[in-house]
Amino acid sequence: MDSPARHIALQGASNFRDLGGYGGHGGRVVRWRVLFRSDHLAGLSAADHGQIQALGIGRSFDFRGAQESQAQAYQLPHTQRHSLAIEPTLLQYLQTQVQSGRSITVDDAADAMRATYQDYVRHHSDRFAQLFAHLLAHDAPLVFHCTAGKDRTGLAAALVLSALGVSQADIVQDYVLTNALYRHPPGATTLFSPEVMAVLWRVREDFLHAAFGAVNADHGSMARYLEVRLGLDPNALERLRHLYLS
Repeated sequence: MDSPARHIALQGASNFRDLGGYGGHGGRVVRWRVLFRSDHLAGLSAADHGQIQALGIGRSFDFRGAQESQAQAYQLPHTQRHSLAIEPTLLQYLQTQVQSGRSITVDDAADAMRATYQDYVRHHSDRFAQLFAHLLAHDAPLVFHCTAGKDRTGLAAALVLSALGVSQADIVQDYVLTNALYRHPPGATTLFSPEVMAVLWRVREDFLHAAFGAVNADHGSMARYLEVRLGLDPNALERLRHLYLS
């Protein structure tokens, strides 16, 4: 039987997709049409709302910071939104560097991106732990997102897939799919060169590996990080896999 489409084509979000179909723990497969990841949902059309409702999505988890959420607020019919705010710092840091007279290079941007991913692991694991607590509560379909659906959301997806036993190759494949799907908004900042913006608007494997490197450096393994920082003891991990693998 043909698998469902991974990418859900919406008018108001370009990076909305299903995490189903990847091979997981014990030869089981991540369930389709339960776990979704996306860019922000404030621009959805009425038709898009209909699609979301048809998918049965009743929970959304928003990693955007306070200002991002206020500037692009949304409500989805029959869906409860939960804020798991991780305040963005990357652009502000780079803008401060420019204002101090420094010229930002492609290497500077890439260094800042890697540092941002390490920061997610070292200072914002509580937000990912909250996501897992919701995942463990029940298996009603859900979507988690940030603004572009690539960095905070990308790491969240990687952690969920890791906990479900998906291979690192498939995790990276899912992560870099953003580059084929995400359409950044017109009129974005021109404070940086097009080459620098190309780094900031895309994902690279080394960004995700920077997060995994922080996990291993601080905890010794992903399994230990999942248990100690994200609350996934063996019983929780077994329940998570029972809920989301088929």
